[in-house]
Parts: sequence; structure tokens; C-alpha cells
Amino acid sequence: MTTGPNRILDEFAKLMTDAAGAAQGVKREVETAFRSQAERAMNSLELVQREEFEAVRDMAIKARAENKALTVRIEALEAQLAALGGGGAEAASPAASPKPRAKK
Repeated sequence: MTTGPNRILDEFAKLMTDAAGAAQGVKREVETAFRSQAERAMNSLELVQREEFEAVRDMAIKARAENKALTVRIEALEAQLAALGGGGAEAASPAASPKPRAKK
């Protein structure tokens, strides 16, 4: 008779273990469905991912640095040109150069 109550408790423990496993499976399914819905909602809002944002930000920082360097270089070249020709910046532009005369 001692096996009777033990057998019932063993079956009950097995049932509870199976229920816990099923609950974990349901939890995973709910999490997956929630993440899928959240991702779909974010895509519809046209949000960018952090990696993409950081890549574009780094590109912008690099472009600004290159722009500053080029500005300094242009100013130095304009100063050299002005020192050589005394206002040669206007003469160097194509709009200031005389146009050839048309033949008659």
C-alpha cells in the first residue's frame, strides 16, 4: 500500500513538470510573437537601427573634418595666388577671362 500514495505523487510531479515545460514553451511563443509585432511596428515608422545611425553619424563627422581641412587648404591656396598675382583669384576664374572674338 505504500506504493499507492507515492505513485499518485509521482504522477502529480510528472504532470506539474510537463505543465511547467508547456508554460515555458508558451512563454517563448509569446515573446517571439511580441518581438515580431514590435519589429513590424518599428519598420512601419521607418526607424533606423542603432548600427546604421552610428555609421551615418561617423560618416558625417568624417565629412565635416574633411570639409574643414579643404577649407583651410583653399584659403591657403587663395592667399598664395593673391600674393603672386595681386588679386589673381578673379583672373583665375573662367568668367573673368576675355572671350574670343567671333570672325566676320
